[in-house]
Amino acid sequence: MGAEIHRLRDRPGESEKITINLGYVDLGFVDLLVREGFYSNRTDLIRTAIRNQLAAHADAVKQSIVRETLEIGLRRYRREHLEAARAAGEKLRIQVVGLATIADDVTPELALETIESITVLGALQASTAVKTALSDRIR
Repeated sequence: MGAEIHRLRDRPGESEKITINLGYVDLGFVDLLVREGFYSNRTDLIRTAIRNQLAAHADAVKQSIVRETLEIGLRRYRREHLEAARAAGEKLRIQVVGLATIADDVTPELALETIESITVLGALQASTAVKTALSDRIR
């Protein structure tokens, strides 16, 4: 009855845009490194810095994932998955690092009947109606 799990790759369609604020001096240093050819652009430097920090803290991340039983990657919940959970009398506790999607054909009523809680470190994609119905269960 499990939902589909896919490993995420860093491709344009599989990323989330974030906004950061930098001080003028830090931004100037970033631009200097780009101009000197260390990085192709600001985004390249920021992604590299983030990846370096994630690598530096990899053990702590792994321990947290195991401790909290988080799933990594892309997890898709389709209507048939939720209907199977309802038929089995089960409630889902969705815990994902990456991207969790709830299919567009899942009704708010079905989601409320079958999803006990949602914890997503990354992004959650679902219809506005489903997100609204589950708002008190999304952490």
